[in-house]
Amino acid sequence: MTKKRPRRTYTSEFKQQVVQLYLNGKRKCDIIREYDIASSLLDKWIKQSQTTGSFKGKDNRSDLENELIELRKRNKQLEMENDILKQAALILGRK
Repeated sequence: MTKKRPRRTYTSEFKQQVVQLYLNGKRKCDIIREYDIASSLLDKWIKQSQTTGSFKGKDNRSDLENELIELRKRNKQLEMENDILKQAALILGRK
């Protein structure tokens, strides 16, 4: 059985430096080996850097993803309001 290594976090500065190494001509395989990161992670950082320039998840969401998040928040709010009204109706119905 193989042990899972603990989840690592990387600073934005580190991500930018690694992307800059790639943009300056260093091969992906060399970067991956030297910094012990997954190739998919490096690809993700490169894509984020080129599209938005930010490594934060909220900055890299599509318009549809943002709309979905907003609709889910609104739906949750409406469900809470509906539950409150149901409780109020039960209380008033007893009196």
